[in-house]
Amino acid sequence: MPAFDDAVAKLRPPDPLAADEARARHLTLTKPPGALGRLEDAGIRLAAVARRCPPPVPAPATVAVFAGDHGVLAQGVSPWPAEVTAQMVMNFLAGGAAVNVLARHVGADVVVVDVGVASELPEAPGLIRAKVRPGTSDLSEGPAMTLEEARAALDVGAQVAADLVAAGTRCLLTGDMGIGNTTPSAALIAAFSGSRPDEVTGRGTGIDDETMALKVDVVARALDRTGRAEAAGDPLGALASLGGLEIAALAGYMVGGAAGGVPVIIDGVIAAAAAMVAVALAPDCSGYLFAGHRSSEPGATVALGHLGLDPLVDLDLRLGEGSGACLALPLLQAAAKVIAEMATFDSAGVTEGQA
Repeated sequence: MPAFDDAVAKLRPPDPLAADEARARHLTLTKPPGALGRLEDAGIRLAAVARRCPPPVPAPATVAVFAGDHGVLAQGVSPWPAEVTAQMVMNFLAGGAAVNVLARHVGADVVVVDVGVASELPEAPGLIRAKVRPGTSDLSEGPAMTLEEARAALDVGAQVAADLVAAGTRCLLTGDMGIGNTTPSAALIAAFSGSRPDEVTGRGTGIDDETMALKVDVVARALDRTGRAEAAGDPLGALASLGGLEIAALAGYMVGGAAGGVPVIIDGVIAAAAAMVAVALAPDCSGYLFAGHRSSEPGATVALGHLGLDPLVDLDLRLGEGSGACLALPLLQAAAKVIAEMATFDSAGVTEGQA
């Protein structure tokens, strides 16, 4: 069975009874009810994911950075040339990118997956070679990829997740690299949320007003070509038409992580677009997804709202790579530790307040 189909077959929704137990335990801990805010919510969700209370600390963790190039770059939607994708992949592998620094800081491993880089990359430690094709086609002119290629990229992500969980990883973090990839992300978010292109399209790496107008028009043309109702009725078709290879692989990775019973911290707008695809294809994976941060890209807020996810941090980040997911990891780990390690009113001999 293909890796993605196998993940969907194994997927179970999180356990509501474990969530109820964690919620009840929070009421016994030495603090006013709800005083730790969204940290409490995160811990309750972790218990549901783990199917037990207290939940285990989500560690060790691994960031998988999926890389791919985009044919839509030919429309001039980014000032950065396509070769930067491959150059940044080599930077990741050398340990010199922001995601490497932040992953080291929080004790997470990093792997890089070539699912669609346009050029050939040399063998290197930490590189998973799983290229489906060397970059997508121009989504403003026609489908970005075929249905078969979209399925193959979903399989890549699901297999990476399965392999990492089998090797002992207990928290998956999403990363991405692909010059021009905020354009397909905006198109997917618009398609799945029903939003206008101008509501979800951002400046990416910092484009000027003229390029921004061009980018919005490119997204609108892609949506007009695809048909705006396609996402709800045919999420795989929408992914193939509008997406990117690394976005498809990220969606498979999320479903694969959920099937493996571990939490998945999603990063910025690229991961949020992939999460919309993942949830459309496998709704039960939604309970395993944690929003690492709120990207400053407008599409991220729309996507997180559509998914019902509250970000753990909000720092106006827009880098991608997995940077925001790394910064959120210690908070998710703290959420588990609070439930497991904090004293109860009874054990500490502390008098409870009166409701």
